[in-house]
Amino acid sequence: MKNPLPTSRNLIFRFSLILSFILFLTWIGLVIFAGLESSGLALVLFFGLLGVGFQGYPHLKGFSFPIFIFGVVGLAMFYPQYFQEFRGYTLSNLITPLIQVIMFGMGTSMSLSDFAKVAKSPKSVLIGVSAQFLIMPLIGFGLASISGLPPEIAAGIILVGCSPSGTASNVMTYLAKANLALSVTLTSMTTLLAPVMTPLLMKFLAGQFIEIDLLKMMWDIVKMIILPIGAGLIFNKLLRGKSAWLDKAMPVVSMLGIALIILVITAAGRDSLLEIGPLLILLVMIHNLSGYGLGYGFAKLFGLDERDSRTLAIEVGMQNAGLASGLAKALGKIATVGLAPAVFGPMQNISGSILATYWHRRPIRNKEPRN
Repeated sequence: MKNPLPTSRNLIFRFSLILSFILFLTWIGLVIFAGLESSGLALVLFFGLLGVGFQGYPHLKGFSFPIFIFGVVGLAMFYPQYFQEFRGYTLSNLITPLIQVIMFGMGTSMSLSDFAKVAKSPKSVLIGVSAQFLIMPLIGFGLASISGLPPEIAAGIILVGCSPSGTASNVMTYLAKANLALSVTLTSMTTLLAPVMTPLLMKFLAGQFIEIDLLKMMWDIVKMIILPIGAGLIFNKLLRGKSAWLDKAMPVVSMLGIALIILVITAAGRDSLLEIGPLLILLVMIHNLSGYGLGYGFAKLFGLDERDSRTLAIEVGMQNAGLASGLAKALGKIATVGLAPAVFGPMQNISGSILATYWHRRPIRNKEPRN
């Protein structure tokens, strides 16, 4: 006898897609007859149900999280007053703790033996780390310099570029059939180097836009990254094999954390986004896509194979926007410097999913050995 559960779940996914289509038509009708301001709830529910519906189809499942994030952004843009303050507590204060939880989860998934992988492919790691801290910071500086945006908002573009690669890159690398071990190693290495590299790059590249306290930024990154990852490593060492529940829970917690960070930042900077949103979105898109293209070209230039080249493209193009948001909060400029990270986060999830899906369907034929 067949288990009815899969059928029931399929009905839920299909019903969600049908409802999302109805809500989309409702949203269009509201925009036409009642105005954009009256259409917020329909738009948010449309994205939410569309994300649920995508979960039922393997070739669309990877787009669910980005779709949910669009719903989160819509929620913050239409109803910002609910996500700026709660009973006198400023919700942007949650950003740093949320990043620390995400970094702790990253630490629990690592062990000291992971760093031995550096010795197995030193050339790929060296090229990847160099690309990470060269390509995106310089592109960010170039875009900020020609943008004509207010200095603090322009500095946010540089801040995204100076951040290490994010954990989402590991998921996209896996989907793209690239080198997952190299991806995890590069994410770990660039994250651990961030307390030194990110402040130095910001001081050098963004000093003309905003004042950078080098030592304070270093300490902020240590608090947000190094200490939580260290705690996660210790947790993993002491409870190895006894915390399977945590391994399953942390990816979900991380996604919720990222969604909350984007929600709070978007709500805080909503007015500025409405004013300069289209230009900022365009600049962030150029930044993101240039990272993929130049990261891939950089890898090929130094003779890396296709798997490693795909990995570098994703690692370079996808940044730790959450960390950039936390640093913007530490600077006291979440509504200005924090805008570019808030836009970059959803943008890279969409573009990364598309790129990973494209590469997933294009098998790697070359078998040359990796260094």
